[in-house]
Amino acid sequence: MQGSANLNLMIKAARKAGRSLVKDFREVEQLQVSSKGPGDFVSKADHAAEAILREELLGARPNYGWLGEETGATPGTDPTRRWLVDPLDGTTNFLHGLPHWAVSIGLEHKGEVVAAVVFDAAKDELFYAEKGLGAFMNDQRLRVSGRGRMIECLFATGVPFAGQPTLPATLQDLARLMPVCAGVRRWGAAALDLAYVAAGRLDGYWERGLHPWDVAAGMLLVREAGGFIAPIREGQNPLETGSLIAGNAEIFDGFAKVIRNPS
Repeated sequence: MQGSANLNLMIKAARKAGRSLVKDFREVEQLQVSSKGPGDFVSKADHAAEAILREELLGARPNYGWLGEETGATPGTDPTRRWLVDPLDGTTNFLHGLPHWAVSIGLEHKGEVVAAVVFDAAKDELFYAEKGLGAFMNDQRLRVSGRGRMIECLFATGVPFAGQPTLPATLQDLARLMPVCAGVRRWGAAALDLAYVAAGRLDGYWERGLHPWDVAAGMLLVREAGGFIAPIREGQNPLETGSLIAGNAEIFDGFAKVIRNPS
């Protein structure tokens, strides 16, 4: 593939971390797991993958900043660029032997994500994008779906677990949306939900309370595939709040109205 030096670096790093995760995934029953909190798990595989990504990305770009799910924030000497990294999006799926998880890497420049990689190593599907240059999966150009009737559309979200405060709002969303659409899926990996919107496999996605590393790469994939991204509460920055709506251009306004309507 032809891409910038940074994108090629991101792809190389994602593939290397993905190989490590696939090896551990085959031995998931023996994996040492500790709990960070109810429903929020971390594994040796998770930490090992982030160590690989950190070594690859910061080794090549030591002046860039870093924000990773497991290792937190590290400022760089270049304040305008930062890696946003989730080494294993879909940890709970991984730990239950479900082959639906991904490595997610975003590159932020002056507060805007300009390059993205989401690698589904279990299925060998590599999603990537650069600002203004389109989105791709395994060298195939991606486009969001063209469905224009809500009743024909398939959506995805994350249903909060373990008493998280966003559960009531999500249940209200589902009560409004499910009667007017073809279905809602809960896959458990936000990066892949957004990648699937970019690929036209899903028509829309929404969720609240995510982190920058969960959504940075996926947001750029959707935009570069011709889709729209907006905050659930208008006027906010979805990268900062982690609450967002994504969808194709045909149904976006109607979809957003359903999600934002509190009545």
